[in-house]
Amino acid sequence: MTEPNETKQKAIIVGVQLKNGTDFEYAMMELRNLADACYIEVVDELSQKADRINPTHYIGTGKIQELRALMEARECELVVFNDELSPSQIRNLEAELACTVIDRTILILDIFAERAKTREAQLQVEVARLQYSLPRLVGLRASLGRQGGGSGLKNRGAGETKLELDRRRIEERITALQAELEKLVATRQNQRKKRKKNEMPVVCLVGYTNTGKSSLMNALLEAYDPDTTKQVFAKDMLFATLETSVRSIELPDNKSFLLTDTVGFVSQLPHHLIKAFRSTLEEVTEADLLVHVVDYAHEDYEQLVTVTNETLGELGADGIPTVYAYNKCDLTEHPYPMRSGNSVYMSVKEGQGIQELIEVVRSHIFANYVKKDILIPFNQGKLVSYFNEHAHVMSTSYEAEGTRMLIECSTADYERFKNDFVEVDAES
Repeated sequence: MTEPNETKQKAIIVGVQLKNGTDFEYAMMELRNLADACYIEVVDELSQKADRINPTHYIGTGKIQELRALMEARECELVVFNDELSPSQIRNLEAELACTVIDRTILILDIFAERAKTREAQLQVEVARLQYSLPRLVGLRASLGRQGGGSGLKNRGAGETKLELDRRRIEERITALQAELEKLVATRQNQRKKRKKNEMPVVCLVGYTNTGKSSLMNALLEAYDPDTTKQVFAKDMLFATLETSVRSIELPDNKSFLLTDTVGFVSQLPHHLIKAFRSTLEEVTEADLLVHVVDYAHEDYEQLVTVTNETLGELGADGIPTVYAYNKCDLTEHPYPMRSGNSVYMSVKEGQGIQELIEVVRSHIFANYVKKDILIPFNQGKLVSYFNEHAHVMSTSYEAEGTRMLIECSTADYERFKNDFVEVDAES
């Protein structure tokens, strides 16, 4: 992959606008952003309106001649196509254009390969990359060589990569990687089971890539645990987060919840990646509440919301209660911080709206909390300690029969210990 301080590779982007398509302009703009994230400079674009994608060349023969002339005029040898190309389309286009041909999927895989930091993320990306390249061994040539990011293939030339990645070797490699991944997934599932046993509510940050999910997580950690060293990586770039981070947020009244940061979504996220990242994305499906972080300053923010909701639907997480955090309001005219129903208008950068968001989250995940006036016998001293640590104790007094406490606790804790104390309200 080209480094940012090196000369950017020049490219032309190409897309087909189908008659029933509604978001073509947005998809092409996003393709530019993906190319930019891969340090590719888009010097021009070519589009064609059609009823269907040309099965042999993606675009019609007239457009191919137009593209060839455009490449000569712009002096570039790279063309990026807006859809995932079939193996034969890549072969035919490379033969016709005598240049490197890549598609949207390769760009996304390329970005994921560079961003993957943990072993699990690296394995997931490499599995997705190999599954993509398997049917495309003939014809990928230089485009396959762009993908040097996967572990074990770094800094190898296109020719060497092409020779090494014969079909059998790829299949064996995929099998070996998946076996290693399964062990990591099993560990993750065990961690999830333990968290469920603790009965701590799980809140999951979801949203489009680069909307500010990791920055929001860091802001919440800073607000409720200023001494924390558990900040997560946050940067203004596509797919900065590829691994799930889980942090505990301790509120002042002894209520706490687990906050999960997830990989951002993008339109036409390659199915290889959704499949490979399914174990990571499973965190979303098991959440008690989703916080959908929206880049409110983005001119197409409604489209980003739609894409995220569609991806959540594909994962089977569309039935989970959701609150909306409209971030980056400092770049808009909209007043903030402001709460409207299940939506909060905020600016994570300025630290505005954090309190309002927490209040909305509270109203959802602590709805099952009960307020009780209880009397704990002196021989149940451990219970007094437990409630002081795990409940919101509003008052404590000492009477002849034991310790009287006015508490707000989870229904689960109330049910677990109700035989060990006397409920004062029930007697009076």
